[in-house]
Amino acid sequence: METQINVPAGISGRASAKDFFINLGAVVALGFFVGNLINLLFTIINKSFPLTTGSGYYESSSISFPVASLIIFFPVYVLLMYLLEKGYALEPEKRSVGIRKWLTYITLFISGFALAGDLVTVLYYFIDGRDITIGFILKALSILIISLSIFFYYISDVTGKLSVKSRKIWMVISGGVIILCIIWGFSVLGSPRTQQLLKYDQQKINDLQNIENSIQNFYSTKGVLPSSFDELLTQNYYVNTIDSQTQKPYEYQKTGNLTYNLCAEFNKDSKDNGMDTSTPVFDNYKNISWAHRAGYYCFSETINPNLYSKPVLVPTR
Repeated sequence: METQINVPAGISGRASAKDFFINLGAVVALGFFVGNLINLLFTIINKSFPLTTGSGYYESSSISFPVASLIIFFPVYVLLMYLLEKGYALEPEKRSVGIRKWLTYITLFISGFALAGDLVTVLYYFIDGRDITIGFILKALSILIISLSIFFYYISDVTGKLSVKSRKIWMVISGGVIILCIIWGFSVLGSPRTQQLLKYDQQKINDLQNIENSIQNFYSTKGVLPSSFDELLTQNYYVNTIDSQTQKPYEYQKTGNLTYNLCAEFNKDSKDNGMDTSTPVFDNYKNISWAHRAGYYCFSETINPNLYSKPVLVPTR
């Protein structure tokens, strides 16, 4: 005998544990793959139509997680919907189970709210005289089309206008759109191997930034630049000086009393990792651009002594 569970007060009907979890799983899978589809589209749009101004560098351009989520959760959603429809064909009265109605109307509410919010945002930007860019329009259209499709599908389901054939058509079209978006993403942002190389480059920049900060702190304390990484490390500045990809050390070149170079081998041009090299984005605290070309590249840095107080020299006996 199948286990029965009581649904919350105010929900008509009773549902088995199987009905409850399949319906809940379908809605969760829907929300997860739709959220990652939007994430994928936004990442592609950001890459295709980058902003010329921004406060940071190396904004996330990875599509690995949204693509992986779509590959897993869309088939899960299709499978769960198939199981539900198979159960409804055997027991039509299950379509009136309370948990199904509640989850369906919650989905309608969320998609309708997203649709309304999207339209309000576009109208607000227009009335407020904001700069409506191509990227903004494409993002608004993405949310509009996705939320409208979900709303229309579920409202048709609630009103009983969906047949077995029409459901299959919806699933095929949805699957086709997702496949096209994934292909589009890889064509714009590169293959998984390209994504890996970009992550290596991002790690190199992070390491060089930490090294640069340590050098600045060393100068602030000693009043001079370190002569090498070894001298920097002997002063308890714990920084990674080894390239995690090549397992070779980064290069530090002291070129003057106030100048030095930090060098590394990069896989890609920085513009491939979300940085617009025509409008360099600088470090939040220092006037340093981290834009670079592919291959061996050195960042030439200069200490501004006016930013640091002179160290107090303690006489030795």
